[in-house]
Amino acid sequence: MLKLGCLIDRLGSYIVSVSCQSSEGLNNVNRVSSQALAYTVRESYLCGPVQRRNPAGICAAGVATYGENAVEYESHAQAAEDKVGVLLLNLGGPDTLHDVQPFLFNLFADPDIIRLPRLFRFLQWPLAKLISVVRAPKSKEGYAAIGGGSPLRKITDEQAQALKTALEAKNLPVNVYVGMRYWYPFTEEAVQQIKRDRITRLVVLPLYPQFSISTTGSSIRVLQNIFREDAYLSRLPVSIIRSWYQREGYINSMADLIQKELGKFQKPEEVMIFFSAHGVPVSYVEKAGDPYRDQMEECIYLIMQRLKDRGINNDHTLAYQSRVGPVKWLKPYTDEVLVELGQKGVKSLLAIPVSFVSEHIETLEEIDMEYKELALESGIENWGRVPALNCTPSFITDLADAVIEALPSALAMSAPKNISQEDDHNPVRYAIKMFFGSILAFVLFFSPRMINAFRNQLF
Repeated sequence: MLKLGCLIDRLGSYIVSVSCQSSEGLNNVNRVSSQALAYTVRESYLCGPVQRRNPAGICAAGVATYGENAVEYESHAQAAEDKVGVLLLNLGGPDTLHDVQPFLFNLFADPDIIRLPRLFRFLQWPLAKLISVVRAPKSKEGYAAIGGGSPLRKITDEQAQALKTALEAKNLPVNVYVGMRYWYPFTEEAVQQIKRDRITRLVVLPLYPQFSISTTGSSIRVLQNIFREDAYLSRLPVSIIRSWYQREGYINSMADLIQKELGKFQKPEEVMIFFSAHGVPVSYVEKAGDPYRDQMEECIYLIMQRLKDRGINNDHTLAYQSRVGPVKWLKPYTDEVLVELGQKGVKSLLAIPVSFVSEHIETLEEIDMEYKELALESGIENWGRVPALNCTPSFITDLADAVIEALPSALAMSAPKNISQEDDHNPVRYAIKMFFGSILAFVLFFSPRMINAFRNQLF
């Protein structure tokens, strides 16, 4: 995630701080809404309304379905009677430097990215506008350094075509669609094309190996909202592959790339294998039930076990990149660990962007430029980086297998409105929220602490 300015960090953290110090009555309201949100996240995002969770709290098999009436397959051959669609979900990225500011606005307007207390949710768009304007110049520099825009759309389109070809080779004709969360083609556009094509069975495949509220969860929330309001879509059998980091094909593909890159070092056995994963705030994990950290740690364990099976026993470590603001994020942090490794005498390091299956700004600029420079300055002499999977044939073949395996479990999506949505349609409750929220916002923006923050940032 792109770094925010210090002013925005203080603003976001202070909003949370002020809301937590409100009157007892408001605290009670927030406590109830927080409990409802946590329930919604765990039951809707992680497992879906008709799935049971295992004792570890992770969805069995990582596949979720919706609705009450299943449309079951007797065999894979029966799939030919349906018009099958596959929807690939990804983050999206600006195609040109002109697109950077509106892309950032879409990103920070997402309540799963900046999670404001309920009383302050009416500030989501103004805050997103402020952040996007402040951050656009710096972000443009990053995108300019990698060619003037993100390659994510091009690579995702290539993955979609490769997946379609792989499925056709397995005698499953499909239409493959690409839906981006924050830039073109938006998820909403892809869904409308799915409807126009009269798809009769859909597999949703987020291109994030591990589940997080801020990635897969956010995209699924959009799908739920769209499908809930449309009679045709609400009856469409859908299967969502929520995570797939544990799949044999993925693990083997990652191990293959690591083994290949290790072979480029003069002394491969001395290389530190450095997994750098995208970070998330600790509160996502500890308060909202996000399984991301557990899934990431399990993913690293599985990859290293596969390497050990091949006789590769290098030391390894996991760190988290792209943190923003003063709030606690998952540790250890990538930049800090790189410095520590240099101080400990590590001379050769192989960086692995384990969260990403496509090259984009966080691999091409943050890792290849910022972190590489930091590593070399810290005493690491030999730097290598494992490329993203992109269209690696073994990876695409495994995605095709995942789609075929998910098809029999497709059900009609029918997600009920949650408590917060019902409250937003209640005019009395909405007026109360706006009244108290406006008072708190006034206190916030004109408090000495916030005035000092503006003064320090500007001067």
